[in-house]
Amino acid sequence: MRIGRYPVRWHIVLLTLWTTVWFVVAERHAAVSWHYLRQGEQLLFGQASGGGLALYANHPELQIGPVSFLVAGLFAPFPPDLGEKLADAFMSGLGLYMLVLVGRAAADHYLGTGVNHKRLQQRVLVAGAAFIPMWVEVSVRFAHLDDVLALFFTTLAVRALVRGNVTAVGVFLALAVDSKPWAVGFLPLLLALPRPSRLRSTAWTVALVAAAWLPFYLTHLETLHAARFTIPNQPASSLRWFGVDDPVTPWWDRPAQMALGMGLGALAVRRGRWPAVVFLAADARVLLDPSVYTYYNASVLLGTLIWDSIGQRRLVPWVSWIALISLYGSALLIPSDATRGFIRLAFCIGSAAYVLLWPQRAPRGHRGRRPRGDPAQGSLVSR
Repeated sequence: MRIGRYPVRWHIVLLTLWTTVWFVVAERHAAVSWHYLRQGEQLLFGQASGGGLALYANHPELQIGPVSFLVAGLFAPFPPDLGEKLADAFMSGLGLYMLVLVGRAAADHYLGTGVNHKRLQQRVLVAGAAFIPMWVEVSVRFAHLDDVLALFFTTLAVRALVRGNVTAVGVFLALAVDSKPWAVGFLPLLLALPRPSRLRSTAWTVALVAAAWLPFYLTHLETLHAARFTIPNQPASSLRWFGVDDPVTPWWDRPAQMALGMGLGALAVRRGRWPAVVFLAADARVLLDPSVYTYYNASVLLGTLIWDSIGQRRLVPWVSWIALISLYGSALLIPSDATRGFIRLAFCIGSAAYVLLWPQRAPRGHRGRRPRGDPAQGSLVSR
């Protein structure tokens, strides 16, 4: 079946209907955090006092990147209620587009290996069905545009990586960090590029991150204090199982999250498993975060979507559904804080061990192939 010149992808149609169902359910209690985006946008553009380049110095609670405030400004001309709903719809649509991007990345990755395209579509359909509830959680219920953009730009970076578009990888990863700082955990994707071009991509990332953040730091040194902003250490946090009973974020926690995520990602690339980078960085965030907001799980489900679609060849993407049941199901159904914390701990450690250590069979056509210009062991097939 076709609409004009374009073929109808039935798995995308089904996922669109699935998204609509969850959107309708979540819209009744939507946009819990949208006021932070509106406040930050007004401060950044000088519509409220204490903003401009002093934004983060005066409001360290706004742990949101400047790119997110710029995008939030697109909805400012509308009446508040309408702008909020348009933003919800926009963010939901980005989730569907991300499913298309991951599907295309998987098709490109397995090009010439004999992998059946219908099987890839089925894999994206089943993994996407697990991804959508968590995407609606972050995009509609909480309306965290910053997290949405960080994950969207990272998905674009994955697509560019598979296609061998070196500059785009660096640009999109920078935009992810400029949308939400915790996206630095995804930077090991740069290591999956061929060595001769890796430096160029990294230079783009560093330059664009510096361009977005340095003006705030250079003009107001108090901006440094924003990195020490703390949140409550909730009873269901996995940190409790490590014996961390501090009432708020420990001083070492944020650096440890970033270091662990980047370290695991670098190890994944070294082991030829770069599609696990997003998954592992999200695991590190959930494992060590003092908070347990359900929208955090969207990053994990994007990671499992990429892993199930690109990183492994099983028809049934069971990792995505285990993630959804473990992280979201436990939050809804298990009353014990300690038990929920243990489930988060067990899932993060178990899933990281699985993607890093479980033996894998290379698809036909990948064996012995290298990225162009990279004499070392490669994990990316460039076209």
